[in-house]
Amino acid sequence: MDNTNSIYIPDSILLRSRGCSKKMNKKNHESQLDTHKNAKLDTFNWLKDVTPVAQKSFDCVEVRFKNNRKDFYRLPDNMVVTEGDVVAVEASPGHDIGVVSLTNETAKLQMRCKNVNHATVELKKVYRHARQNDIDKWLVAIAREDEAILKCRRIAVNLNLKMKVNDVEYQGDDTKAIFYYTADDRIDFRELIKVLAEEFKVRIEMRQIGIRQEASRVGGIGSCGLELCCSKWLTNFHSVTTSAARVQQLTPNPQKLAGQCGKLKCCLNYEHESYLDALKDFPADTVILKTKEGEAIQQKIDVFEKILWYSYKSKETNMFTMALEQVNRIIQLNKAGEIPNSLEDFAIQKETKKASINLVVPQEDLTRFDSNNEQPRKNQSHNNHRSKSNKKHPKK
Repeated sequence: MDNTNSIYIPDSILLRSRGCSKKMNKKNHESQLDTHKNAKLDTFNWLKDVTPVAQKSFDCVEVRFKNNRKDFYRLPDNMVVTEGDVVAVEASPGHDIGVVSLTNETAKLQMRCKNVNHATVELKKVYRHARQNDIDKWLVAIAREDEAILKCRRIAVNLNLKMKVNDVEYQGDDTKAIFYYTADDRIDFRELIKVLAEEFKVRIEMRQIGIRQEASRVGGIGSCGLELCCSKWLTNFHSVTTSAARVQQLTPNPQKLAGQCGKLKCCLNYEHESYLDALKDFPADTVILKTKEGEAIQQKIDVFEKILWYSYKSKETNMFTMALEQVNRIIQLNKAGEIPNSLEDFAIQKETKKASINLVVPQEDLTRFDSNNEQPRKNQSHNNHRSKSNKKHPKK
């Protein structure tokens, strides 16, 4: 009888980072491990029921490990796996334990998307379905991760290393531990590796990650009230520039536009293309409207409502709300050499600009995000200073 039929994995919060959300008991050929709940990078096989006709099944699969780490592996002959199976795969050294996330044609399309040629690239192998002793050793290794992070942080402080240990991942056979860290400068961690090897009795590997990767591993709640996109579903980190904020007419306040990682929020790119497409019909903010009452300049715009606010240069406190069509009409009249009487003839309504009182600390320059240095920087999410009110509460 196949050993995989006797596998039992208890329901443990330790497995949530591996995409496992409930216990698995295959003694009676029950359902597979549920990988579609609380999985950080869950994938759904849309081609699960599609079987190639007169074609051999694809011999590569995608296997998920802790957090966002995934890799492709080659199956041995006559081995059949499905999504959710726990397998033992080749590692260096020893073997690792992972959960199958994609198989068959979907895995083939994913490899093509990641520019991995299964015919020429030498892939690591899937050894077998995980046995019960493999699962037991895997669970013991996972249980050591939280304590290992704390110990590693204390050791780094004692060695005066300016680094921040974010996460640790134990290999499935409990023979290797990968420590992920962030640092501003180059770190000489040779002494740290010696101390960690003596402390944990396993092979130590150090991997430096960026502050965005750190936020995706640590997780958190964003200013929108939802879980961080990078820790929930975002897999690729595209560069975010200050031009995306300017195009969307956002206030250039770094404290509001920066995420928990200290860099510009990734969500600034979500609607960037929509704004660029909508702004094609808008005149440039440097265009001046000429009237007999005087020249008018642009104050602000509402992109999707297609409304603009203009005011005379001599009376900037009085703004006129105008539709986009009327503004373009005045521009065409000016190009034809005609000058209308005033903005009142085209305005929807007249508004009085109220004087604003600055009660907050001076804003930082938004251009501080425009840097060509791609080296990981220190996480500044905990260094954001909030303005404190000096008002005293009245006594009851």
